[in-house]
Amino acid sequence: MKDFKTTISAIQKEDPRYAYDAYAFVQQALDYTLEQREKTGDPLCLRTFMLGNNPSRERHVDCKELLEGIREFTLEQYGPMSLLLLHAWGIKACEDFGNIVFNMVNKDLLGKSDRDSPEDFRRGFDFVQAFMLPFLPEEKLKMKRSGKKSLKSAE
Repeated sequence: MKDFKTTISAIQKEDPRYAYDAYAFVQQALDYTLEQREKTGDPLCLRTFMLGNNPSRERHVDCKELLEGIREFTLEQYGPMSLLLLHAWGIKACEDFGNIVFNMVNKDLLGKSDRDSPEDFRRGFDFVQAFMLPFLPEEKLKMKRSGKKSLKSAE
């Protein structure tokens, strides 16, 4: 299997948009996603992004599953700091996760099926809803839903 650090350094020379930590995070989030699917007995995780070129560890998650796993893992690991941290790594939308995944696919760190494409990630979730709303106080959420402004913002 290829050396992860060396390969990511090569990717970053070709595509400097994302921090090394963004790539390491996506790999960890993929591992988390596979573990969660296995815990629930989800047979979909046993179909082929692959983990390296190790056939004994070959399992597939599709884009939708991966994005949901990334969202869950991010919130679990970084809580209210999730959005800020992702932005610091250069990740501002689900499309960025797709770019990272396919940069890794192109260097044989991950595999893909014939149905997987970077465009699949464009139909992901809204970052503010996914990473900020879970941490807003209930009062602010109610105002946001009703379209009302807070007293401070009305002044």
